[in-house]
Amino acid sequence: MNTNETSLCEADRSSPRARRHEAILDAAESLFIEQGYDRTSLAEIVRRSGGSLATLYELFGNKQGLLHALAIRWRDETTDERSGRDSAPGQSNVEVLRDYVRRECEIWQSPRAVALMRMLVSECLRDRDFALQTYRDLHLPFIAELSDLFASWTAAGDAEIDDPDAAAHLFMSIISGDAMLSRLAGVEDGILDERQIDWRLQPFISHFRIG
Repeated sequence: MNTNETSLCEADRSSPRARRHEAILDAAESLFIEQGYDRTSLAEIVRRSGGSLATLYELFGNKQGLLHALAIRWRDETTDERSGRDSAPGQSNVEVLRDYVRRECEIWQSPRAVALMRMLVSECLRDRDFALQTYRDLHLPFIAELSDLFASWTAAGDAEIDDPDAAAHLFMSIISGDAMLSRLAGVEDGILDERQIDWRLQPFISHFRIG
């Protein structure tokens, strides 16, 4: 797996190299969704995006590297979306958690997110190294974000969370485990509604005395 795409994210996005990087990703994502990851060739991606196979290999290494880069781009976009919806002034910690779950549910209602996750799951089952990299790069950043939040609440006396990292894993399991599987399976009623969100959060909130 090539890591050049990471450095490009930090570079000037208006540079020719960065534009070529994004054009290849856009073409790959469209073709992967239209006709499937396995059935899409690198040559087709180059024809749609322009450029050359040499540039694609230089930027991404191979087709798996392209899929990984798409996952990283999606992660960064959803992170930006979350950070763009800061907590309202005076919002309680419980309301912060509820809003977080609502945003996660909104993300998982996106056909694009479901299509990408199906591709990632399929490739993870075939390649353990890719699976580990995907876990580190997609799941663990959200765990770290939640863990830091829980630690700050505990330090401020607004919660009693003895292991913020374990609590973050538990929280993600509560809100997204079966909901994610439902969406991957195409079960529409797997998305949580307001009542279900509150019901799932109540034991977590009570156990850790989140105020």
